[in-house]
Amino acid sequence: MSVTKKILEGFIDMHVHAGPSVATRKVDAAQMLIEAENAGYRAFLVKDHYFPTMMGTRMVTEHLGKEGCLVFGGIALNNSVGAFNLNALDAAYGLGAKTVYMPTVSALNHIVGHSGDHFVGSGNMEVEDKGIVYLNEDGSLDPAVIKVLEYIAKRPDLILCTGHGSAAEVDALIEKAVQLGVQKIVVNHPHFLVNATYEQMKKWSEMGAFIELNAAVFSSIAKSGKCPDEMIGKILEFVPATKIVLDSDLGQKVNIGPVEGMYAFICKLVDEFGVTEDQIDIMGKKNPAMLLGLDD
Repeated sequence: MSVTKKILEGFIDMHVHAGPSVATRKVDAAQMLIEAENAGYRAFLVKDHYFPTMMGTRMVTEHLGKEGCLVFGGIALNNSVGAFNLNALDAAYGLGAKTVYMPTVSALNHIVGHSGDHFVGSGNMEVEDKGIVYLNEDGSLDPAVIKVLEYIAKRPDLILCTGHGSAAEVDALIEKAVQLGVQKIVVNHPHFLVNATYEQMKKWSEMGAFIELNAAVFSSIAKSGKCPDEMIGKILEFVPATKIVLDSDLGQKVNIGPVEGMYAFICKLVDEFGVTEDQIDIMGKKNPAMLLGLDD
């Protein structure tokens, strides 16, 4: 490997699946904090599909943090929180939420995409999730989604994350979000499940959105990964480092740990795809810091 673990110093992982959760996780937020601090991380953000994460992340930051690594949280607008529930979103923001995810496990696109295949990030829920589609047949967005976007647009420190909807849903979402003045947008793994084209990724980045490049979806990094490595090169061809967020999306019980997996992915980018250390810094440190408001 041509880079040492020193490259992780100052890293910000904006997509970590740490417990507690109804899904089985490899680490909880406290364990992740210890590992992140040992690696020299500046911050990480815990994402959960079923419940807002700020309560746990605030506690571990305030009571366990020793080296200055910050831990953030967010809310995913799935059916477990009432979907496009402004009251839940408002409460989450009051607790310090940084990210607002459009439906992930509740997206019909997600449910159909995993039919016949177990999703490693799912919990053992007993109530059926019938799935959400927020794009109408005429191409208009669900009015409840527009209200969510209006809420986010008035709070420039909130980050809109596009979730697991279809490429058509994400496209309409980003166009409306930009129109309403949403300042921070991250497109979650458009190469996985969303099935966006590289041209769409380029278009969204040119509109101001950041394209997520995450370790967990690649089969060479994670046991549950589905994507071939050649997708990495294509994304880097279409989207500049200045519009990419590099993160792990790890924490699933069956996969490599978030810090170890992030390092392995960075080594792959450098050794096999010619990504420079300066580009790693942009994608994994500078861009996330801007999105989280750490350098304001």
